[in-house]
Amino acid sequence: MPHNPYSRLFAIPGTTAFTLGNLVARLPMGMFSVSAVIMISGARGSYALAGAVTAAGLAATAVVAPWTARLVDRHGQARVAVPATLVAALGSLSLVLCVRYGAPDWTLFASYAATATTPNTGGMSRARWAHLLKGDAQAVHTANSFEQAADELCFMLGPVLAAFLCGTLFPQAGTLVGVLLLVTGVLVFAAQRATEPPPQDRRKHRDRTDTSAATKSLLRARGMPVLLIGFLATGAVFGSLEVVTIAYADERGHKAAAGAVLALQAAGSCAAGLVYGAARPRGSLGRRHVLCAAAMAGAMTLPLLAVASTGSLIVLSVALLCAGMATAPTMVTAMTLVQRRTPEERLNEGMTLAVTGLLGGIACGAAGGGWAVEHLGTAAGYGVPVAAACCALLLSSAQACATSTRPRLRRRRPAPPRVSNAA
Repeated sequence: MPHNPYSRLFAIPGTTAFTLGNLVARLPMGMFSVSAVIMISGARGSYALAGAVTAAGLAATAVVAPWTARLVDRHGQARVAVPATLVAALGSLSLVLCVRYGAPDWTLFASYAATATTPNTGGMSRARWAHLLKGDAQAVHTANSFEQAADELCFMLGPVLAAFLCGTLFPQAGTLVGVLLLVTGVLVFAAQRATEPPPQDRRKHRDRTDTSAATKSLLRARGMPVLLIGFLATGAVFGSLEVVTIAYADERGHKAAAGAVLALQAAGSCAAGLVYGAARPRGSLGRRHVLCAAAMAGAMTLPLLAVASTGSLIVLSVALLCAGMATAPTMVTAMTLVQRRTPEERLNEGMTLAVTGLLGGIACGAAGGGWAVEHLGTAAGYGVPVAAACCALLLSSAQACATSTRPRLRRRRPAPPRVSNAA
């Protein structure tokens, strides 16, 4: 076996094929919202309508995605992901036609809401790694780091590709290419049946006494609520950072450069994720999560200091590059904690809940960052990601303290052995 931890991952038969298909399917995740905004605002002349349509789609995804993931766990990835993807593709094509032929506004909301059935391809890929690497904590850590770096890469390249296609060809090009990539990638991914984790057999649980544990909501699982709220806070870091950076670049007269500046932040996170995955972490997972969250909270002060002290967009770019290096390790450790707290047969559902919390946080962070920019100024707006990162740190610390005290309490419960008087 090769010594490179990533080479060891892809030495497993079938992993390269499902990873390539997953990357192709994941790239459109960063394309659809940008393409929809460009397409709708160009045809209807309203950014407010475009933003409302994408926000409605995000809300629909938050509701539908956990149910789709539960079906994936119950019936298998291939049986559910392919038809769910086709429904989402039809929703995107319907949006293109409604915009093109001037359909009523409500049809745009309905069409984009149909894309909420898009399966969580990143979660399915992580579930495959967890299945293939069962019992090897170091390899799972490397795989989660790789998947986080892939997320950052796709969300970095997706908006750039969408803006290029819509601006160079025609406004609908970004959505159409995104649909083609999504369907192709999911079909390639689903065709790799040898690496697919076995689906959950609900009939086995009906005859067991632990039926309630198998059907109980993961939101009530031990430690999961705090973890999901932590994802909400981390998502607020991303959402607010994006909105405030765009507003700051626009204020400086370089709005076109905002995409490149944000790409540096994603590039820093991608590189840090790969380096973190190649390292051999020490200490407990909960302690590492606290340390990574503390590093993220400290790193988020760099953009605030950059705009407050220099006002230079170049200095801000360097600060965002450094700040991005702290986000990937935090996400990797948080995702690993979700895997530890989720039953193996419901892994897709657990990780989809985490992604849903992250998306909800991005929406809240974008709204909070926009309010701060409008009422306090762009420089003060960088205080929003700092506050969100500090909330994530407090949540991770509280969870680490709770989990560390429980074993101690359990050790104190048994009464000491009695000593007879004769002795």
